[in-house]
Amino acid sequence: MYSFIEWNISPEIYTLTVGDLTLPIAWYGLLFASGFILGQQILFYIFKKEQKPATDVQSLTIYISIATIIGARLGHFLFYEWPLLLSNPTEWLLVLLIPPFRGLASHGATLAIIVAIYLYAKKKPEQPFLWVMDRLIIPVTLGCTFIRIGNLFNSEIYGIPTTLPWGFVFIRETEPSLLPLVPRHPTQIYEALFYLSLFAGTFLLWRYKRHVLPYGFISGLTLILLFGFRFFIEFLKNNQTDFENNHILNMGQILSIPAIITGIVILFLINRHKSSVST
Repeated sequence: MYSFIEWNISPEIYTLTVGDLTLPIAWYGLLFASGFILGQQILFYIFKKEQKPATDVQSLTIYISIATIIGARLGHFLFYEWPLLLSNPTEWLLVLLIPPFRGLASHGATLAIIVAIYLYAKKKPEQPFLWVMDRLIIPVTLGCTFIRIGNLFNSEIYGIPTTLPWGFVFIRETEPSLLPLVPRHPTQIYEALFYLSLFAGTFLLWRYKRHVLPYGFISGLTLILLFGFRFFIEFLKNNQTDFENNHILNMGQILSIPAIITGIVILFLINRHKSSVST
C-alpha cells in the first residue's frame, strides 16, 4: 500500500448562461489570459526601466498575442494531428481559430513568437531582435508556468505511473478499463515549478546584469534550460498521441532539440564575437 493524491477538480469554474448561449468559464482559459495580462505588466516595468515608451509594449503585446494563439493551434495540428490537415483541408481552419482553444503546442507558439519578434524589431531599429527577445522571454517563462497549472486543472499532460507519495490519481481522466486507479507523476507541477524558477532567474539576470550582458545571452541560456528540461521531463510523461508509441523520442523531445541547438548557437556566436572584439 502507498499513498497518493486524488485529483478530481473540475476544469470549469462557472457556467455563464446568456439566453440560449452557454459559456463555460474554465481554469485553463483564466490562467492563459492571466499569463498574458501579468506578462504585459512585467514588460511595462522592463520597458520603463530601459526608458522605452509604453506604447511599444502595447504594440509588442498585439504581435505576441496573435502569434501565440495561431502558432500554438497550428503547431498542435501540424505536430500532433497532421492527418486531420490532410483529410479535412477546409474544416481545420475553423477549428484553428474558434474557441475553446484545447490543443495548444508550445513549440508552435515558440516559432510564431520568434517570427513576431522579427516583424516587430524591423519597425523598431532602436530595439534589435535579440534585445527584444531577451526582454520578452522573461514573461514568457512565467506564462509557461500558468499554462502548466492550467493543464493540471484540465487533468491533461500527466506523467507515467509512480509509487512516490506525491503521485496524482487523475480521476476525471481514468477510463473504467484502466481501473484500479494508478498514481502518476504530476508532471504539470514539475514543469510549473521549473518555469517559475526560470522566470525568477531570468528576471534577476536582466535586473542586475543587463548592462554587461551581450544581447542574446538571456535568450540563448533560456532556450537551452527550458527546452533541455522539456526534453528530459518527457521521459516521465505519457505520449500525447498513439503514433509516438513507436518512436524512441516523442514529438515534444524531437521538437525541443532544434530549440536547444539554437540556444547553443546563440551563445557560441556571442562568445566568438566577444573574442574577435577583444582581439
